[in-house]
Amino acid sequence: MFNTFLQNSTQQTLSNYKEDVKRINVLEKQLQGKTEAQLQEIAADLKRKAQSGVPKESIRSEAFALVREATYRVLKMRHFDVQLIGGITIHEGRIAEMRTGEGKTLMATLPAYLNALPSKGVHVVTVNDYLAKRDAQWMAPIYETLGLSVGIIQSGQPAAEKMEAYRADIIYGTNNEFGFDYLRSNMAFTAEDRLQGELFFAIIDEVDSILID
Repeated sequence: MFNTFLQNSTQQTLSNYKEDVKRINVLEKQLQGKTEAQLQEIAADLKRKAQSGVPKESIRSEAFALVREATYRVLKMRHFDVQLIGGITIHEGRIAEMRTGEGKTLMATLPAYLNALPSKGVHVVTVNDYLAKRDAQWMAPIYETLGLSVGIIQSGQPAAEKMEAYRADIIYGTNNEFGFDYLRSNMAFTAEDRLQGELFFAIIDEVDSILID
């Protein structure tokens, strides 16, 4: 009976996600006829809504459609429907299992963008400096097109550079650097010496490996 309950629950969740995907697909078609300036206006409006306290769930479909359209325009890549489902899963605080090559880096732009709209900072956590820098530089044109800033945290980085990176809307870095910077920030004597700001939302790549570490 318990297994049946889990199966029914999972099927219901997937059914809800597929309805979300249908809405995103409809919105995407509407956005395709917009100019770049109009896309930026929509992005600014979404940011205003998020910062005024509008629930993120009420703007999620529009935000995901906007990221999908911006991604196609700047990178000539388009999120598959399964990546939309992965993005919704991550946004809801669940684990999305995806194999290497299935587009985890691109998928992460969806919940990263949505949760960065309130301007409280989103941390994208990965396993090494190379991936953090590569993913940040690769995905930055999407975020910047939509009016968001991107920061990169690296080992051995001067404190002043780190502090500036932490002020970005979306911050890429490793679990080790984020962890040690958290300790350093909590040992600072003044608020001005703290590296990190408010901890709001994080997306963790290779979550099984990182959480075990």
